[in-house]
Amino acid sequence: MLTLLRDLRQLRQHLDLAPPEHAASLAIRHVDAGSCNGCEHELTLLSSPHYDLQRFGLGIVASPRHADVLLVTGPVTSRMLEPLRVAYAAMPEPRRVAALGDCSLGCNVLGAADAIVGPLDTILPVDLRIPGCPPTPEVIAHALLGLITRSGHCFEQYPS
Repeated sequence: MLTLLRDLRQLRQHLDLAPPEHAASLAIRHVDAGSCNGCEHELTLLSSPHYDLQRFGLGIVASPRHADVLLVTGPVTSRMLEPLRVAYAAMPEPRRVAALGDCSLGCNVLGAADAIVGPLDTILPVDLRIPGCPPTPEVIAHALLGLITRSGHCFEQYPS
């Protein structure tokens, strides 16, 4: 592993990659509220060497107590309603919530109506909406990097 990291650092130096534009960081807690896993596959690509969002200060954390942003995918199902509220309550202030994908936004939801509580913004205050089914890694990256550069105000919707 250390050899791989050393080789990656040398490759970046050889390619003369520009340093990250952002000096801040953002800890993201991802919650799958009942998705088809399409958004999760795209989200996973962000940590690959091609996108490498860790170099910009974006990272996924295991606990909502360490998170700056709660990133929710999928329509909120009745079984995930309470765990989602618990995760949100455990986050330190200021809390930010991002809805990733059309399902979390309440658009084109696949599933039984009786098992779905509704769109995320009817349950939690949503600061960032990232539409798409699923949104591309570029759209997700652009939206999340925008959170670093903005103050604590509500954030605009990003096009898919």
